[in-house]
Amino acid sequence: MTISGALNNAMSGLRATGRAAEVVSSNLSNALTPGYAKRMLELSPSIMGGNGGVRIDGIVRNVDPVLLADRQLASATFGNRSATAGFLDQLETMLGTPDDPNSLSARVADLGNSLITASSRPDAPERLGAALNSARDLATKINVAASEIQDARTQADRSIDAQVRRLNDALQELEDLNGMITSTFSQGGDAAALHDVRQKLVDEVSEMVPVRTVQRQYGSIALYTTGGSVLLDGSAAEVGFDPVNIVTPYMSEAAGSLSGLTVNDNPVQTGSERGSLRGGTLGAQFAIRDELAPQAQEKLDAVARDLIERFQDPAVDPTLGVGMAGLFTDGGTAFDPLDEVGLSDRISLNALVDPKQGGETWRLRDGIGAAAPGNVGDARLLQSLGDALETTRVPGSGGFGTGSYDANDLTASMMSTLAADRKNSDQQLSFASTQLQELTQLELADGVDSDEELRRLILIEQAYAANARIIETVDDMMQTILRI
Repeated sequence: MTISGALNNAMSGLRATGRAAEVVSSNLSNALTPGYAKRMLELSPSIMGGNGGVRIDGIVRNVDPVLLADRQLASATFGNRSATAGFLDQLETMLGTPDDPNSLSARVADLGNSLITASSRPDAPERLGAALNSARDLATKINVAASEIQDARTQADRSIDAQVRRLNDALQELEDLNGMITSTFSQGGDAAALHDVRQKLVDEVSEMVPVRTVQRQYGSIALYTTGGSVLLDGSAAEVGFDPVNIVTPYMSEAAGSLSGLTVNDNPVQTGSERGSLRGGTLGAQFAIRDELAPQAQEKLDAVARDLIERFQDPAVDPTLGVGMAGLFTDGGTAFDPLDEVGLSDRISLNALVDPKQGGETWRLRDGIGAAAPGNVGDARLLQSLGDALETTRVPGSGGFGTGSYDANDLTASMMSTLAADRKNSDQQLSFASTQLQELTQLELADGVDSDEELRRLILIEQAYAANARIIETVDDMMQTILRI
């Protein structure tokens, strides 16, 4: 090896160690930066001119693509489970638990007890008033729950709109970043920082819609949903959605009154089983709006229907004529089985027995359709009303099966189903949370280790000193030659 070759080798070593020190300093300064991937300097022997030396091949991000993909899917699943579990927890809070004195089942039990108490002293106006208050509280409880279910659907629709707008913005930003990375790559520059920014955007997208990342030429990527839709491949897709101001019980995507999703103007399914954008927080909001909340509304409507029909039966109150409403009404009128949707929002106390609406309490004792007060000691109708709550009958709707229920059992069955769904959802959320935490920890293990970086810095310092010593030695040799 010539003296010049030794000098060139040492100079290349200095350049490599200088660049390595730069990489280490970048890693240390970003040790706590979210989304930062550890940099590694790649080196290889230089064989140009046959003198050896070291060549800088580039700076690479230390990322495990398989682990990253798994963590992104886990993040989407966690977001999905968190949203659905939150809705079911909210729903259980609305209706109450069996041990809650303000629960729906407790309101039904209160009505039955109040009717029994009133039948023991039918002449006591305060007992009739207490029974009417229990009936009013029961109707109000159902109304409030129905209203909150529709509020949840409205909030879900608004969340879908916000997420779709953010998704479109993120996809456009990813398209722009792809172009910048490709340009930097072709110019031989360092695009690691751009990769970090892009990765954070992909993480954000994958939480809304679980995606698979496919590498393309010159550092660009393509994104495909796990349901098969193309979100980014060269150009960004445009996801379409039309929000509404308020969601009502009658509105649904199937009826055309609620918007679904389009990808580049092509309609896509939004169901939790086959939706092409299912699985993330966006899919969870569709599940709440179109599946979970309507199912809860259907069961609540069935409970309201059961209550109305029990007291609307002329066999219970002989004073009721054809088309007359009983103790509970459908917005002031008799219930029509063909108009059940949204009944829980409309159920109300009959104005004829409600003093707050100009009615008279004696009608609870003598009959809704009675022309005048009867014998104040006659408790037969009050007993009949109490028996109506305890009579077993097959529900006309709500998916309760073919079994017979009394009013208390029907309400308890609905709340039991809700509790089971909520428990199952919480278990799924717990599993998703644990999975995400474990994968996140594994991913962080590949991140910046300050102790390791400091050890590497010591080696860099030693290598730098060794190369500098070679240059110093070569200089001494040259000076010796020049002095001859």
